[in-house]
Amino acid sequence: MERLQKIIALSGYTSRRKAEELIKNGKVEVNGKIITDLGTKANFSDDIVVNGEAIKYEEKEYILLYKPRGIITTTNDEKGRKTVLDLVKTNKRLYPVGRLDYDTSGLLILTNDGELTNLLTHPKNQIDKVYTAKVSGVVNKSELAVICRGVIIDGVKTSKAKARIRKINKKLDYSIVELTIHEGKNHQVKKMFDIINHPVIKLKRDRVSFLDLNGLKSGEYRKLTIKEVKKLYNECK
Repeated sequence: MERLQKIIALSGYTSRRKAEELIKNGKVEVNGKIITDLGTKANFSDDIVVNGEAIKYEEKEYILLYKPRGIITTTNDEKGRKTVLDLVKTNKRLYPVGRLDYDTSGLLILTNDGELTNLLTHPKNQIDKVYTAKVSGVVNKSELAVICRGVIIDGVKTSKAKARIRKINKKLDYSIVELTIHEGKNHQVKKMFDIINHPVIKLKRDRVSFLDLNGLKSGEYRKLTIKEVKKLYNECK
C-alpha cells in the first residue's frame, strides 16, 4: 500500500502536492468514502475517485519539448490560445513540469509521472534551471552579484543563483546574461532583472538539470530515454 497522494500522482492525474490539496479539500473518495487525512493509504485496486473522475494506473510517458514563444504552458486555455499540448502527439494525459511564460521559449518537460513532477519542482531538490536572458542596458558584475546573493520577490528572498555575462552590446544598449536558479517562482527571472533595473527583452530556458535542447528546433520535441528518466530521479535524491 502507498499513501493516497502518491497513488494519485502515480496515476498521472496530477502531482503529489496538488493531490494533497485535493485530499485536504475533500475532493477525493476511496471506496465511496471522502478522505481528508493525508496519512491514508490505498492501492490501485481500490475505487479511487478524484473530482468525480475514477483514476487508474497509466503507462508513463516523458517528453522534452522546445517550447516556442507565444504558446501557453497549460493543458487548456479558456481564451482558446495554443497550448504546449497542441504541439505534442500523444494519447496520454500529460502535464507540464513547472511552467514557462507565454513569451518565454525553451526546455519544458511534459509527463504523466506525478511523482517525478513533484521531485523536479520541489525547492529542496535544487534542480538547476539555466536561462539565457537578453536584457535592456549594459549589465555589470556588481549588479549580477546582487541577484546572485538573493533578492526579495513578493516578500520572499530568492535562493542564491549563478550568473555570467555572455555578451554586451553598448551600441544597441543590451546585454546577454546566463542565469542559473533552482526555484520556479512566477515570473522569477524577469522580476530579478527588474530589481537591478535591467528589464528582460527576451528569455529562453536552455537547460533543466542535465537535459538540454541539442538537436531540437523550436516547436520540436523528443521522448526521454529510460536512462534519462532514471538519472532525473537520481538527481533528486
